[in-house]
Amino acid sequence: MVDAICAELQTRVSYLEGKRVETIYFGGGTPSILVQQELEQLLETISSNFEVVDEVEITLEANPDDISKSSLRMWKALGVNRLSIGLQSFKEEDLGWMNRAHTVNEAETCIQLAQSEGFHNLTVDLIYGLPNLSLEEWRSHVQKVIDFGVPHVSAYCLTVEDKTVLDKWVKTGKIQPVSDEVQGDQFMELLDRLEANGYAQYEISNFAKPGFESVHNGNYWKGEWYLGVGPSAHSFNGTSRSWNVANNRKYLEAIEANEAFSETEELTPENQFNERILIGLRTVKGVDLDELAAISVPPKSFLTKKQSFIDEGWMLQHESVISLTKEGRLRADYIASELFL
Repeated sequence: MVDAICAELQTRVSYLEGKRVETIYFGGGTPSILVQQELEQLLETISSNFEVVDEVEITLEANPDDISKSSLRMWKALGVNRLSIGLQSFKEEDLGWMNRAHTVNEAETCIQLAQSEGFHNLTVDLIYGLPNLSLEEWRSHVQKVIDFGVPHVSAYCLTVEDKTVLDKWVKTGKIQPVSDEVQGDQFMELLDRLEANGYAQYEISNFAKPGFESVHNGNYWKGEWYLGVGPSAHSFNGTSRSWNVANNRKYLEAIEANEAFSETEELTPENQFNERILIGLRTVKGVDLDELAAISVPPKSFLTKKQSFIDEGWMLQHESVISLTKEGRLRADYIASELFL
């Protein structure tokens, strides 16, 4: 797989049209299982085929059970300067039914270990809206991250996807789905507690102490170009989006046979307009209406709905920029979809 990804990188040198690489992100799977030689091979292939800035942000997603003194030192020596730890929960029961391999003790220990080895640019993932997770328990999870001094938190609401094990459990009554009201209470608790402790919500699901915002993810939300390599990876160059085949075997076979391994969609002005709405409203910076109008002139119905959301207290407008209030962030997807062309 590593050889195939390196081969893909070499065939896609022209995709970024000479743009410098500001961020490298190892994620979308379990990159923390890669050994030193494999990570070196990937980084060397990137640096020899693309212009990489000196202060490049290199993030690596790691499972708590893969984190040790030796792995941390190896990652640091290779230039990894940001660590994303998939904690999910500090409740043993939750980790069990989510089929996570780590324990609560490992989750707590790995944070302290990473910090002791000099990884201060840390982010952790938490999930709320879990069955049987009380507001008090959720509050303690958030407080624990604060107490550990982790400067960045990504928090996601559990969603039940069709045809998954979780979907089956809900339909058979093995677990009870969480109400929108409970999810909303936990979301507001998250906002209030983190903001009271110096974190800013710079995107719906992301909170950071000053200077610890994710540069990589920030580029997604600003609509910057990016190149994704490997199975399922997505890429974007401003006017089109492409995605690689998801199946590992098919990906490997296509790379080896020098055959097509991705599909591409050309984005219409309508697509680009809707994406700017969807992504921009997720951020604290919001959406610039002048930039939207340069893509496509919004219809009168857009202006009517925008004003109704302002009247509801869900949206603010400062000069040409619209953004969501705290209450609006609870309804971000709904509001964005109502404003689509």
